[in-house]
Amino acid sequence: MRKILTARAFNAISKLLLAFTARVATFIALILLLAHEQSGFTQDFYKDKTLRFIVGQAAGGGYDTYTRTIAHFMSKHVPGDPAAVVENMTGAGSLVAANYLYNNTKPDGLTIANWNSAFVLNQALGDPNIKFDARKFGWLGAPSKGVPVCLVMAFTGLKSFDEIARSPKPLRMGGTAPGSHSIDLPLMLNKMIGTKFSVVSGYQGTAQIKIALQRREVDGHCTNWDSVLATQRDLLDAKGDDRMVPFLVHSRLPDPELKNVPLFSEVLKDEVHAKTYKAYMAQMEYQRPLTVAPGTPKDRLEILRRAFKSTLEDTEFVAQANRLRLDITYVSPEEIDRWVNEVLTIPPKVRENLQFLSQSK
Repeated sequence: MRKILTARAFNAISKLLLAFTARVATFIALILLLAHEQSGFTQDFYKDKTLRFIVGQAAGGGYDTYTRTIAHFMSKHVPGDPAAVVENMTGAGSLVAANYLYNNTKPDGLTIANWNSAFVLNQALGDPNIKFDARKFGWLGAPSKGVPVCLVMAFTGLKSFDEIARSPKPLRMGGTAPGSHSIDLPLMLNKMIGTKFSVVSGYQGTAQIKIALQRREVDGHCTNWDSVLATQRDLLDAKGDDRMVPFLVHSRLPDPELKNVPLFSEVLKDEVHAKTYKAYMAQMEYQRPLTVAPGTPKDRLEILRRAFKSTLEDTEFVAQANRLRLDITYVSPEEIDRWVNEVLTIPPKVRENLQFLSQSK
């Protein structure tokens, strides 16, 4: 009798298990179907739409050149083949664009902004003009890693950093806005080494600073080497007093113009100053990042991230970048997240040493 009951119980349990398995299979199939439909909806989202690229700097400079080149190719890597437009939103060295993206755009994945990663450090320093939390942006990635350089015009009669450091006459350095190398680096050198740079700020971008250099309104400026190669090559190749001469650079490069140019780290003898400079330069590991507003749907964010990466690998894009002398180094959004968190958690002593940058604003 016990064996019969056991067999009946076994059969009943088997039927229950089969029924349960069938229901689970049906449930999973429904989930997969919904996921497929949602994926299809996401893939179709960008059809007949327009991607809006915002450049935080003026037309004609490095930020503008990079963004316009990327925008021209990136839309074809987005499912639905959306159109693309580029808009320059100048002000405060691209801070206006960053604040605008964070606070005033819809998180729909249709607006992409390119702004100066230096403002992440400004957030760490408590700058009240920063109206965003960098941790919350949707980072698509960055197209390059920066190599800052400071340059002076030959009409000053100065040709090297040693001559500049000894010069009793202040040198006028063209600058955009606080948070940019054009202003921060001269101020750092004044504080840490005792140079006598006088920053002339308010220019909307490197293209405007170039005109000021040619008009002799300013004597030099600090910017990124790739921006110099892309937009100021003619000044490097000029003759006589019209020539622009590099006198400090961030890292070693094979370019002949930089062969005997000293590194920033070599002239910063003090250990605390060297550590402070290193913390400041963390921003160079993700130069000219592309971002979308906080809260952008994850599926659209992933589409844009894949499209950005595919763009930088596109052979036609690479050829165009080479023609424009754009240095392309893909930086992933995951790597940017790590750098952002590192910058926003700098040690108190380093923050104190850099505080003068926010106080100078």
